[in-house]
Amino acid sequence: MSRGVRVLETIDLACWRGERAVFAGLDLRVRPGGATLLLGQNGAGKSSLLRVLAGLLPAAAGRITWQGQDVREDPAAHARRLRYLGHLDALKPALTVRENLAFHAALTGGAVEPALAALGLSALAELPGRMLSAGQRRRLALARLALAPAAIWLLDEPTLGLDAASVERLGALLAAHRAQGGLVIAATHLPLPLPGAEEFRL
Repeated sequence: MSRGVRVLETIDLACWRGERAVFAGLDLRVRPGGATLLLGQNGAGKSSLLRVLAGLLPAAAGRITWQGQDVREDPAAHARRLRYLGHLDALKPALTVRENLAFHAALTGGAVEPALAALGLSALAELPGRMLSAGQRRRLALARLALAPAAIWLLDEPTLGLDAASVERLGALLAAHRAQGGLVIAATHLPLPLPGAEEFRL
């Protein structure tokens, strides 16, 4: 495969937790603008797969490649090309909404104000994190996706705690990312605003 093709691929990938195989022999490919929904029961390995793809868990076997190159050859470059959103919202309760987002902007680049607006957080920008509802905290976590472009978005239950209006905002964010050639892999138990997404069941 040409190294100029922005394809994320797993080849015979396996993950073990303790003495148990979470998954094995897993082959997955996501192309530019593509989206894959990870489906399966609790404990099927959806979150583990996202963490392996993000480099947060080691693979027990197999390879992950980007543009045909094994991501283990340059882990730092792989980390820079992705955004990972887990179950935890990872905010600092003493900082305001704007300060929380500015902290991440300093790490990844990007502009804070457009990211606040993208998730409908501008009116809450001066509230400390500890005062946010669960849905507002999730929106703040999602706003990090809007800070600066990254080729790969790995999302674990991204709509957790969101109301319908916030899901619609997320849909617009996902559509813009895919229109620019970005990839999305999302674990979910609920419908996501990802038209044309492929399903991958674990």
